[in-house]
Amino acid sequence: MNTREKLLSPLITPAFTLKNRVVMAPMSRRRSEQAIPSPSAPLYYGQRAGAGLIIAENSAVAANGVGYLNAPGIYNAAQHAAWKKVVDEVHNRGGKIFVQLVHTGRIGHPLNQEGGVPLVGASAVKAEDTIRTPGNEHYPMPAPEVLDTAGVKALVDAHIQAAVAAIAIGFDGVEIHGAHGFLPEQFLHPVTNQRTDQYGGSIANRSRFLLEIMEGVTTAIGKERTGIRLSPFAVINDLPAYAEEAATHQYITNALQQLDILYIHLSSQPLNGLPSITTNYIREVRQCFRNLLIIAGGQTADSGEALLQAGLADLIAYGKPFIANPDLVERFRHHTPLAEANFDIFYEGGDTGYIDFPIIHHDPSPATASFPQAAQ
Repeated sequence: MNTREKLLSPLITPAFTLKNRVVMAPMSRRRSEQAIPSPSAPLYYGQRAGAGLIIAENSAVAANGVGYLNAPGIYNAAQHAAWKKVVDEVHNRGGKIFVQLVHTGRIGHPLNQEGGVPLVGASAVKAEDTIRTPGNEHYPMPAPEVLDTAGVKALVDAHIQAAVAAIAIGFDGVEIHGAHGFLPEQFLHPVTNQRTDQYGGSIANRSRFLLEIMEGVTTAIGKERTGIRLSPFAVINDLPAYAEEAATHQYITNALQQLDILYIHLSSQPLNGLPSITTNYIREVRQCFRNLLIIAGGQTADSGEALLQAGLADLIAYGKPFIANPDLVERFRHHTPLAEANFDIFYEGGDTGYIDFPIIHHDPSPATASFPQAAQ
């Protein structure tokens, strides 16, 4: 018996079918000059279309939320045209692809953003770190400008409009980036959210921005096309642990179940040598969220299979292994050793370290594979 039987089996739901349960995680590769996906991006994603689901890298919903040098956006026509080439290539190779929508908030630098627009945030609390800018310079991240209530509403709408654009482009769905210390999590966190309006104070108020995005997106494109990524307890991007973190995420998870979204994608990070998301926490999420659950963070083929067999996940996401292994699914199938990627060119290097990794096993699924369409 194939010890990776569940991982490599199709996932069939009333809304859609995936050819396996391997997800390509939304890794930022930062090769998008002027926030426009690279001409090589269609090949990069197409090479990896053997995944059951690709979640394309985090793409900014507004010019003031790009954050990182050469990260892509999805807020103008040039970006839409470039992303359409990616989507068409993945579909031509029989794959399915979502896009992750992001606003980085206080994380970033104006030099990395179209027009040099300033950073914005829930409150004027700067992140204590530096960031790479053009010319390979590194500068401290400045304090963000505080969003007024109208500005918050505008960024809720920016997420909704980006989701609508993504579906028009041809993406199969969207994932809202509610993780890794970016703007939605900055609203959730009491250190970065010191507001006194309806978006600050209580757990319900601090969760309002994220949940308004989720409600608006599900209304606009359908709950069956909408997922979210969360990273509780990860302490990423200068966000420390806080007393109400577990209660905050329980509140959010219950609200997401009420919205009946397609999936929650939990991103676990190494924390003092242990995963930030424990097995017990996954069980707690399973108890109150009945739709699909994706687990990401340091997974192997065998650990992913174990999570699936235990009923703790429906899909397993892989990030770094997909960088150097375009044929990751087939390597899992054939028990072929994995190649290692060079961290030094994760986020720069052009086509080097991007589309030049060897493919040992070709995806056997036909390029014309068809999938049931999600209900409108």
